[in-house]
Amino acid sequence: MAETQIDKKSTEVLIKEGLQKAVSYQDYRALVAQLAEDGKSTGPEQSEALANYTQLNNRRMKRWDKTLKFNEEAIAEIKQTNTKTTWLVLTESWCGDASPALPVINKIAELNSNITLKIILRDKNVDLMNRFLTNGGMSIPKLISIDESTQEVNGEWGPRSKAATKLVEDHKLVNGGILPEFKEELQVWYNKDKGQSILNDLLKII
Repeated sequence: MAETQIDKKSTEVLIKEGLQKAVSYQDYRALVAQLAEDGKSTGPEQSEALANYTQLNNRRMKRWDKTLKFNEEAIAEIKQTNTKTTWLVLTESWCGDASPALPVINKIAELNSNITLKIILRDKNVDLMNRFLTNGGMSIPKLISIDESTQEVNGEWGPRSKAATKLVEDHKLVNGGILPEFKEELQVWYNKDKGQSILNDLLKII
């Protein structure tokens, strides 16, 4: 019991420290845009591939920010939430799954002032990331939902929607792993889905 309490307190401390370093979506977008222009990426490792992914993601997020639309029923559901919540998202500029997810997360937060979105970089917050692993891996983006009145975690999401996760798992089952061309196929699927699978998942944790 004592160990559980220590673990819980440590996680709370890590979240508090993460929030102190976190930035707004607008500041994160500005950072990614600047990195894309400079041919760089977030994270300790710098490579041409990561820089290219950052440039690609910057273009994708720019497009998603402009074109993303929710139906009236979803908007009404988002607006009726009155619990003050912070959504802390761990990500990196090169992450392909983040480019469709972050604009959806941001649009939800924009529609309800009770939801505050904050973003931090995974590789600068590894201890926190290790508390929210997906199948033992540091998969991103990872959203941590925190009740502002209790400071307790009341939900989490990521790195993909349930629908996209099934696509990935089915692909792995058939091919024994993820083939290089699948990343492009997944982005095509994201474009057709128009953020709706991510939205449907997030409505369940609001």
